[in-house]
Amino acid sequence: MKIILRNILTLTLFAFAAMLLASCQQKQYITTSGEVFGTIYNITYEYDRELKDEITMALEEVDFSLSPFNKESVITKVNNNQKAELNKHFISVFETAMKVSDDTEGAFDITVAPLVNAWGFGFKEGKKPTEEQVDSLKELIGYQKVKLENGAVVKENPDMMLDCSAIAKGYGVDAVANRLREIGVENFLVEIGGEVVSQGVNPKGNAWRVGIIEPVDDPLSTATEHKAILNVQDIAMATSGNYRNFYIAEDGKRYAHTIDPRTGYPIQHNILSATVLGPSCTIADAYATSFMVVGLEKAKEILNRHPELMAYLIYNNEEGKNDVWYSPKLKELINE
Repeated sequence: MKIILRNILTLTLFAFAAMLLASCQQKQYITTSGEVFGTIYNITYEYDRELKDEITMALEEVDFSLSPFNKESVITKVNNNQKAELNKHFISVFETAMKVSDDTEGAFDITVAPLVNAWGFGFKEGKKPTEEQVDSLKELIGYQKVKLENGAVVKENPDMMLDCSAIAKGYGVDAVANRLREIGVENFLVEIGGEVVSQGVNPKGNAWRVGIIEPVDDPLSTATEHKAILNVQDIAMATSGNYRNFYIAEDGKRYAHTIDPRTGYPIQHNILSATVLGPSCTIADAYATSFMVVGLEKAKEILNRHPELMAYLIYNNEEGKNDVWYSPKLKELINE
């Protein structure tokens, strides 16, 4: 009997020691940083161990699906008309892109790659594309000319190319956020190149604070002055702007890097920066680009159809000065 009691006491002590050890592994806020998609990411989360490997794996899955710079990626094979096994990441982004394209009447279009390349490389050579070149390339543009059919991308013209750069970064943020949720992380802020998903609270127990950069000519991306600070919680946010990416052509005219897929030319609207907040960063990213294309008034019309979205739009007013318009319900998130 004494031996039995001693064994029970020993097991009880072991169990107590295990509980004590577990209690010492307290959750703490950890920040992980790195490079991905040609930019920097910063991810802060509350957990009892570092999740660098899990975050890296999530990002690599997106890169393998959507990066045109990855020679083995799904999108590269699609663009090269090679046999490609379309995975859930590619299909999700493709379907979302098509919905936003329909909703914006083609202002958002992932088939715009040939025009983007023509304008970009043209400026690097010191000249813009000719009208004839633009008209020729427009034959390869049009989201209605591609579709998913029997697990494959079907193009009207094999020379068509897909470019998901205006939505992939936002999707990457969502992918990391979803991975953290699957693991059981409740409080986190995922940021990749300015695109954000927030959940729960920051280390001080408050909503996360995220800045909107003041749009100034800043091709080196060194400016850090904020136009506004937002208190965000359980929401996604993405920003698109032309103040950092533009070209001065040989005619002295400034051209934005955002191409209107419908005209084939860089946009000439007065919006300098479009920040969109919504339920997912994928959606926010796509609409931020769309608003840069359609302009201020059309952006407002689109927002009226989507109560789940909010926007903070910085534009050049009639006096040539920066001005701001934002969704009325966004006011409560602005840190005065």
